[in-house]
Amino acid sequence: MKNIIIQFFLGLFLVQSISSQNFASQTSILNIKKTSEKIILDGILDEMAWKQSDSAYNFTQNFPSDTSLAIAQTVVYIRYDDKNIYVGAKLYNAPGPRKYVTTSLRRDFRGEGNDSFSVIFDPFQDKTNGTIFGMNPFGVRREGFISNGGSGRDAYSFDWDNKWDGASKVYDGYWTVEMAIPFNTLRYNENQKEWNINFYRIDSETTEKSSWSYIPRNLSIGNMASNQKLIWDIPTKKTGANISLIPFITSGISKDFFNNKEVDYPRNVGFDMKYGISSGLNLDLTVNPDFSQVEVDDQVTNLDRFEIFFPEKRQFFLENADLFANNGNRNTRPFFSRRIGIATDTATGLAIQNPIPYGLRLSGKVSQNTRVGLLNMQGASDASIQQPGINYTVATVQQKVLTRSNLDFIFVNKQPFKLNLSDSSYKVASNQTAGLDFNLLSSDNKWSGNLFFHHSFDQVQVDRAHAMGTYLSYNTLNWTWYIFSQQIGAGYNPEVGYVKRTDIRQLSSTIRYSYFPKSSKVQSHGPGFDFDVLGRQSVGLLDWDMNLLYRIKFNNTSSMDFRLRRQFTQLTSDFDPSGSDGQELLENDSYYYNFIIGSWSSNERRKLNVKLKTNSGQYFNGHRLNFSGTLGYRYQPFGTTSIDITYNRIKLPSPYNSSQLYLIGPKFDFTFTKKLFWTTYVQYNSQIENLNINSRLQWRFKPVSDIYLVYTDNYFAYNQIDGFFQIGAVKYRAISFKMTYWLNL
Repeated sequence: MKNIIIQFFLGLFLVQSISSQNFASQTSILNIKKTSEKIILDGILDEMAWKQSDSAYNFTQNFPSDTSLAIAQTVVYIRYDDKNIYVGAKLYNAPGPRKYVTTSLRRDFRGEGNDSFSVIFDPFQDKTNGTIFGMNPFGVRREGFISNGGSGRDAYSFDWDNKWDGASKVYDGYWTVEMAIPFNTLRYNENQKEWNINFYRIDSETTEKSSWSYIPRNLSIGNMASNQKLIWDIPTKKTGANISLIPFITSGISKDFFNNKEVDYPRNVGFDMKYGISSGLNLDLTVNPDFSQVEVDDQVTNLDRFEIFFPEKRQFFLENADLFANNGNRNTRPFFSRRIGIATDTATGLAIQNPIPYGLRLSGKVSQNTRVGLLNMQGASDASIQQPGINYTVATVQQKVLTRSNLDFIFVNKQPFKLNLSDSSYKVASNQTAGLDFNLLSSDNKWSGNLFFHHSFDQVQVDRAHAMGTYLSYNTLNWTWYIFSQQIGAGYNPEVGYVKRTDIRQLSSTIRYSYFPKSSKVQSHGPGFDFDVLGRQSVGLLDWDMNLLYRIKFNNTSSMDFRLRRQFTQLTSDFDPSGSDGQELLENDSYYYNFIIGSWSSNERRKLNVKLKTNSGQYFNGHRLNFSGTLGYRYQPFGTTSIDITYNRIKLPSPYNSSQLYLIGPKFDFTFTKKLFWTTYVQYNSQIENLNINSRLQWRFKPVSDIYLVYTDNYFAYNQIDGFFQIGAVKYRAISFKMTYWLNL
């Protein structure tokens, strides 16, 4: 333990030293002034308020190059009144006729192929956390959160909904945007004279990404390191009470055919409430939450030896989610919110939904440099499956240090209660996890990293109940390098977390070089090398792999990526690599094998879009041919039809099973208007012999107020020698109705 603590603080000193190297960047300011004129949101910038507004202009390219002004220029205006911030923009096109691109009319669009304009607010000026609002030429809106400075796969979340208004209009040679963003949708401190802000645009005709702040092309267009100053003519004030009540009602009918249960008529009444305790701190309360409208998870072919991670999609857990979910790393998390609301049926061993009577969450800024989070959820008891009531509590404090870095403390408590207080034989076991993280972001975004130490506690006292690790990344125009190391003790057991493997030591690193041709259809390309080594002190090496890499990005948004891999695996338990419940390879057996991993994504602006992947070659003591892909077609602007296909052909020597596994998922996503959406998802998984149908109709009858009608069906589906598959008996069928209504009090 002493050595672990010494390593922790030595690493902390190292990354602090690196972060102290400040970077002098360009500085621009934008003045925002109050207006008494009523701004009509029609996409016509004819109000005098716009003509008298300060403006942001001279947008610079981020993609495909970053050495010139944008070809498609943008001019942005900004004003405010007692209730709203107003953003107006005129987005000019390159000369010549053109058409605009959108995936659909659904809110919260994403993708490099869409035409769009976005504004990023950073009221606390930490250049780390922000709020983003965007629109496209079709008047479709989106809003979301940015964390970790806009770097990384989990930095952007567009699942958050809130009330705001906007309009866009298309003209000959340009299009316009008008937004009205209420102050009470934003988190900020009173009496602030300055905020940070940035604007960016994606233009499908030129494939250009551009922004007001200069952002190098090796960084994401939403990166917050270069955000500029927004200067208020009057210091900011609180806009009054910020209370929203969102009641809901649900009803439905369901039948569990597999367990031969009676027809059920579930119904529920509950509500969510949002209360702005201060301009920077928000309290969320939920009573009898229902998540029947949440989109179903994508099924996978599971050929992994360990638990598969599925991301959180439930709205209640998403605002300020980085405060609770980003400790540790992707495969070692002290808290994973999807553990809440899940119980295990003791008769079948299957995971089932566990009702949540109530939950509350306090999150946000208590000062310019301090964020806090407190989550408390109560899971219901169910004597029929031996499930006690469980209370989940998570507390976290994040303190800014240096320029953009922070220290983050987290504590997680799982407290079960007795099913029957008179039953003294029922043993109740609690579980806790505490941890400290240091998250590094340098001022110029060249250096980023993480250093963590976590420890779990329960009534069964065990040794080595800790997890510790470090991650350090260096990112410049031509070079990208990272190194990662972690040590997970055998006794580490965060029951409300996600840990892929315990009792391991791991070291991995990747280095890439990128060329940027001056005149070419290729935006960038370059080689790389990486390795990953994982072992156990009592055994030695368990897994390692080495990879030769090459990546190509094209100016038209398409890309290619492939690697040649040499891998070693020593099994820590018996395992059937065919995924077909056949004879297993034995524990402690070891295997060397070579294979290729490759992917290709087509031009995202085209109506027909293709994504292909492969992971093929030697596989344990046999061979594997893998192919997966998505074929999608866009019915602009009304939606898309796509089909996901995964195929695995695994050949192993006798007496082990060979197998052919299919996963086929057609999806239909239609947006008849900006208020009426219909999504149907069909998934056939031959590995679990299941056919699932989920169809959801959504009507947004008022802003952020919805009616959902959801149909769910599950069937047995059998492989056939003379055909593809045969649909068998029904497992489960349900129809659900839900109505929500957003009230501002």
